[in-house]
Amino acid sequence: MARVLVVEDDQFVRSALIRHLTEAGHTVRSVGTALEALREVAHLPFDVVILDLGLPDLDGSEALKMLRGITDVPVIIATARDDEAEIVRLLNAGADDYLTKPFSVEHLSARIAAVLRRTRAAAAEAAPPSVIRVGGLAIDPLRRLAELDGAPLDLTRREFDLLAFLAGRPGVVVPRRELLAEVWQQSYGDDQTIDVHLSWLRRKLGETAAKPRYLHTLRGVGVKLEPPRTEPLS
Repeated sequence: MARVLVVEDDQFVRSALIRHLTEAGHTVRSVGTALEALREVAHLPFDVVILDLGLPDLDGSEALKMLRGITDVPVIIATARDDEAEIVRLLNAGADDYLTKPFSVEHLSARIAAVLRRTRAAAAEAAPPSVIRVGGLAIDPLRRLAELDGAPLDLTRREFDLLAFLAGRPGVVVPRRELLAEVWQQSYGDDQTIDVHLSWLRRKLGETAAKPRYLHTLRGVGVKLEPPRTEPLS
């Protein structure tokens, strides 16, 4: 079943969603604010996010925009708002589906299943069949698995996409604008978004920006991934 993040500030609604989704076989985590949701998706892999719009710290539409800046995990909007113009705007902004409260748990479960079918079918069609190897890195785009020297890497969805994209072009300096377009599907954006994800990746690869092994940043140019250099024998 699915790994679900419920973002809902109403404790009664949140508890009901957790109970019913868990009974349906899903693994569920929940938070009550947008900032907590951003932290969760930045550090844990999810299959789908259920997002309420009436959050106490940020409006859900702003939360959706920020989520789309760090992850492409499917997002289902679940809210009492039923304005058609807003629904269209949110779907165009990156939401994968929209549910108007009140709704049944069976209805929500059906929407989750439909979103996951679309997402997994698209991933299967787009993913290359072979394992990418660069030095001690092994990346399987089809199964979305990555290893370093035989040990599995625990990557978020966006970290994996960034690593796989760079690994598919070993030794090539990829401009930041291209990374935004291909990994984030954005024609423009903040370089800090890329820097933050590179920092997280470096930490998981056991390196730093000052002492890079795989990930190399060329200031003002772009980023490249290449095998670690062999230290010369003394």
